[in-house]
Amino acid sequence: MANILHIDSSPRGERSISRSLSYEFVTSWKNTHPGDTVTYRDLGHHPVPHVDEAWIAAAFTPPDAHTPELAETIQLSDSLIDEFLAADRYVFGIPMYNLNIPSSFKAYIDQIVRVGRTFAIDANGYKGLVDSSKKVLIITSRGGSFAPGTPFAAYDYQEPFLRAILGFIGLIDVTFINAENLNSGDDARQQSLAAAKEAIAQTVASW
Repeated sequence: MANILHIDSSPRGERSISRSLSYEFVTSWKNTHPGDTVTYRDLGHHPVPHVDEAWIAAAFTPPDAHTPELAETIQLSDSLIDEFLAADRYVFGIPMYNLNIPSSFKAYIDQIVRVGRTFAIDANGYKGLVDSSKKVLIITSRGGSFAPGTPFAAYDYQEPFLRAILGFIGLIDVTFINAENLNSGDDARQQSLAAAKEAIAQTVASW
């Protein structure tokens, strides 16, 4: 049995494409793997706080030297990291905002990418501490097309950033399903959604 951490980051509800597609994947996966468990976190509707000065002080103070105030400040980050590390696989629904990820997901990244917890620094530089055998599926929704070879491919700061930051903490087995051209008319939209749904079905069968 595996524990899947499923995270949505769109502030939309039923109108969210990334939510509907990530839900479709998780529902299909559960039907195929009924013994697996799913932990769900909704960053779009329940965002985590951004890092502030008190958080930085707590993160870079040894736990045995924490004051009660520092311990309280870092408690949510500790809980989020514990939840993250307890998962065997990850499914993230992330819309593209201004060529990158929503600030809600960036705030989450900043909470869980912590020295001594998810990465370390040694004589050779940085080292990810998350098990590299764990798999990540990221489902994005995009108004235009940013696929390799298209005129706007260079404007995609979403996928490169996510691959880089996840690789930084050790996660290198990352699959993307990008629902693109959603604002390019009904035909393009429906073709993109159909392709994304087909990719979801294929990933359920092979992931």
